Amino acid sequence: MSVELEQSQEAGFSEILSFGEPMFEFSQVGQAGSGEADFLSGFGGDASNFAIAAARQGASVGMLTQLGDDEFGKRFLDLWQQQGVSSRAVKTLGNKATGVYFITHDEEGHHFSFLRKNSAASLITPQDLPTQAIANAKLLHVTAITQAISDSSCDSVFAAIETAKENGTQVSYDTNLRLKLWSLQRARAIINETASLVDVCFPSVDEARLVTGLEHADDIIDFYLKAGAKVVVLKQGGDGATVADEHSRHFIRPHKVTPVDATAAGDSFAGSFCTHYVKGESLKQCLAYANATASITITGYGAVAPLPTFEQVLARINESK
Repeated sequence: MSVELEQSQEAGFSEILSFGEPMFEFSQVGQAGSGEADFLSGFGGDASNFAIAAARQGASVGMLTQLGDDEFGKRFLDLWQQQGVSSRAVKTLGNKATGVYFITHDEEGHHFSFLRKNSAASLITPQDLPTQAIANAKLLHVTAITQAISDSSCDSVFAAIETAKENGTQVSYDTNLRLKLWSLQRARAIINETASLVDVCFPSVDEARLVTGLEHADDIIDFYLKAGAKVVVLKQGGDGATVADEHSRHFIRPHKVTPVDATAAGDSFAGSFCTHYVKGESLKQCLAYANATASITITGYGAVAPLPTFEQVLARINESK
């Protein structure tokens, strides 16, 4: 841990604050109906994945969320402590539950079942926000999933963005689209409005096609730049990624790897990009770090274990030269 990182943590604030719902994961092993199906436990949630990815890249990062006073909430607190993610902006609510989801599989593929209705995280209101932590941060990261889990959580995202803008804190936004949580019409309205308010916007090309109605990558980027996002980072999956602002546009090809599991790929990409963005690196360099980070993440299983360190990311970049 660097001296600068230690000093920021001792001061009681994080340079990057990730706002969203952590979810405890149970993933099926064995075959359904065989009498031998069992579940492995793990950790998920886009905001938590982002925070851990950023921490492994050397960021001073903290979570902003609410947990249930239960075993799953305690495990997240332990995880974040182990990973160097601050929980100073995390509240624990008595008699409330931490969100849980199950991954099962059969001949038709993988299926996700969520137990998150009235979860502690979904009950957050604008009055619950740690305004000083947001004001002290260099960057606040929010996601569309956090807006989709409840009306009060959606209101809280907008309130957090307003607090950030009032205090000179930059805002990054991942447009993660989950149509099981809300309709496309509502998602389109809220995502596009939010994107107009942020400094860095992270759309994924397939989801952005649904939200914007546009097909081509450059048109999607132009749409969000014209809407008001200062920087747009378009994740294009196996085709690479593009970063753009009003002055420049840079495309990067993906690293050649054998993908195993895409879980947390987009979260690790954004976490890596934002880590280097707050350090003042060029957009082109931030994109290179993010691209390499995601390429490593998809070669392992789960949301946490494959997230690479900065040293691993540097090695991947050097390998490709």
